[in-house]
Amino acid sequence: MTTERHNLARVICRDLLRHGFIPAILFIAVIVSAIFVVITAHKTRLLTAEREHLVLERNSLDIEWRNLILEENALGDHSRVERLSVERLSMQHVDPANEKIVVTK
Repeated sequence: MTTERHNLARVICRDLLRHGFIPAILFIAVIVSAIFVVITAHKTRLLTAEREHLVLERNSLDIEWRNLILEENALGDHSRVERLSVERLSMQHVDPANEKIVVTK
């Protein structure tokens, strides 16, 4: 019986280098690619959630824009302007006989 002691880590590394170099490289490649798949899936989920948030924000801004256009059209209506000018400013229509046109050169 021998009393020779071997370092287990060294024996495993030597055995892998002799007989299992290609499987070890393939195992490392599988682990690295799996990590990249997980990272890519996580980033994709984050970007999808951000896109959904931006689409909702765009829709709400679009609705607000439409409401502002409707309000602008309602406020700029000629009958409303005419009514306010008569009520608040006591304005009235000019008689065409009393019109004076000024032309400058």
